[in-house]
Amino acid sequence: MENIITGLDIGTTKICAIIGRLNEFGKLEIIGVGTAPSRGLKKGIVVNIERTMHSITKAIEEAELMAGVEVESVYTGIAGAHINSLTNRGIVAISRPSREIKQSDVERVIESAKAIALPPDQEIIHVIPQEFIVDDQDGVKDPVGMSGLRLEAIVHIITGSITSIENIIKSVHRAGYEVDDIVLQPLASAESVLTEEEKELGVVLVDMGGGTTDVIIFIKGSVWHTGVIPLGGEYITSDIAIGLRTPQKNAEEIKKRWGCTYVPLVKDNEQVEVPGLGGRGIRKVPRKFLAEIIQPRMEEILTLVIREIKKSGVEDLIPAGVVLTGGTSLLEGTSELAEKLLGVPVRIGYPQKVEGLTDRISNPMYSTGVGLVIYGSKHKSEKELFHTKEKGLFANIFKKLTNWFKENF
Repeated sequence: MENIITGLDIGTTKICAIIGRLNEFGKLEIIGVGTAPSRGLKKGIVVNIERTMHSITKAIEEAELMAGVEVESVYTGIAGAHINSLTNRGIVAISRPSREIKQSDVERVIESAKAIALPPDQEIIHVIPQEFIVDDQDGVKDPVGMSGLRLEAIVHIITGSITSIENIIKSVHRAGYEVDDIVLQPLASAESVLTEEEKELGVVLVDMGGGTTDVIIFIKGSVWHTGVIPLGGEYITSDIAIGLRTPQKNAEEIKKRWGCTYVPLVKDNEQVEVPGLGGRGIRKVPRKFLAEIIQPRMEEILTLVIREIKKSGVEDLIPAGVVLTGGTSLLEGTSELAEKLLGVPVRIGYPQKVEGLTDRISNPMYSTGVGLVIYGSKHKSEKELFHTKEKGLFANIFKKLTNWFKENF
């Protein structure tokens, strides 16, 4: 169905399917949500296709049942430590007598900017224009129709591992679905949790997942920097399991129910029930002790976020502060600790900009899934999305993979 868009968030700890529909008024409604434990990923990378395929199937079938529709294709996210980024510049001459810049000139200059030498195992995922320069006039967002002799483009290029891309596509195809597009996960999350004002002023989005923490910085409405930190919520869970001597499954439940990342917020008399290992009985420990386990790991993650912001060189250009999202951001005290360490305003980002099952998806853990649906709704009408050169979306590899899967599955 043409008005159905499905976002598939393939995460380290969970796989989430969100089904959206464009209604008769052109509004985007969420009509189905499905989740399943993720069994086949490590640090955002597929390590077991069979398990990943089963989790994808379960999540999408649950969303289909809720929505009452059948899914044929999905917009899926990609993340992991294999993601890299850089900024590059391209330049072309405007030789026509009128000197008027056409869309074809924009396409040429972006092609020029994306002409970079890549390692053999990397492929371009996104090419995102930051700004255009017409002759000596910088800060141009849309140069089409302007007059000039020279057009320059400064673009942000995001690349990923070819094998990681292949394994995501293979997992989705084996589950019986087509891939409409692959989108960097924090870029998708930004679609659902950031306002246009924040992007224009300058803001950092920190997407705190189970296996990784993804950072994306917007300046003047454009993506300025992206980075991946290979630490996430599962590392906090592991610390709890070791520190409290409790099974991993129970550690995850304790983290979600009682976890706090900032010790001063915990009252002295609060207690936590902790199941023992190997069938040992339940014992009680001070909740403050639990917070003392969690806070150092969260401080480590946020310290690496600070390093990523400084690496971007725009730490003084983010007056809108930091927005935290993703399931791990829900831990009590996270925003308070982040404000203390980062020294800027911090808020928790919840999915917005959609209608329908808003109560169901009003949780940072759904930010990427909802963002993928929003992204898909914006690009749904674009034909041959993967083959549009200015999008920079590894068109050749996707075309080859699509043909291969159609022949073999």
